[in-house]
Amino acid sequence: MGSRIAHRLLASGHDLLVWNRDAAKAEPLVEAGAHEVATPAEAAAEAEAVITMVADPAALRDVTEGPAGVAAGASDATVVQMSTVGTEATARLLSLLRADMGLLDAPVLGSVAEAESGTLKIYAGGERSLVERWTPLLSSLGEVIHVGPVGAGSAAKLVANATLVGVIGVLGEALALGQHLGLTQAATFEVLGTTALAQQAGRRRDSVETGRYPPRFALSLARKDADLILEAASGLDLRLMPAAQAWLRDAENAGLAGEDYSAVLARILGPSA
Repeated sequence: MGSRIAHRLLASGHDLLVWNRDAAKAEPLVEAGAHEVATPAEAAAEAEAVITMVADPAALRDVTEGPAGVAAGASDATVVQMSTVGTEATARLLSLLRADMGLLDAPVLGSVAEAESGTLKIYAGGERSLVERWTPLLSSLGEVIHVGPVGAGSAAKLVANATLVGVIGVLGEALALGQHLGLTQAATFEVLGTTALAQQAGRRRDSVETGRYPPRFALSLARKDADLILEAASGLDLRLMPAAQAWLRDAENAGLAGEDYSAVLARILGPSA
């Protein structure tokens, strides 16, 4: 996601400094016109806006904290945090930044194709003036939706991803029920095409029938997001999300971590799928 966003910004005419923990991953961006720096701190010291796009809270800590991190290097830059890391990690990052620095909490809905085409949904949390200042930049990546103060963006992303992991679990169990009751898979898909799951059923049918789940949104990341959702929901009586999380964990433990998150369907349906 980070490389696609970076390519999109380059194509939109922006000057770009890049850093990746795996230097080889930055090479295509350098070839496309970006300038590679040695540390996140160096990038932050020279940039007007610093965009972070990493896998999880631990990765965010790695690139923002310590003497080589974004927080140490940033002077008057705005930090635009676009990863799905949850509300606690976002609050931790805010606490590291000086009071006169800006933070936009702006995770995205969408995957590689949307990043490449500039059609992401960007849930922006932060002061309205800051959101407005950086909307022209972020609009090259997709639609900016201001959802509230810092923290609201991460909260909005957890809500959005709760629907993703929940719906895929319901779809899998509906398919498993049809299988158990003796319906052919074709008949079950035809039935689902008349329901509220019609779009998802149609989208996933080829993968279920072929057993191929090319990754757009890795299952391991979906499991991580389910974990973040349940951590954030501590004290709230959620009953469907723990079940969705359990299916994702089972699929990950079965060796499907690198497949698309929809490969959880293969796990739910079992070997007879």
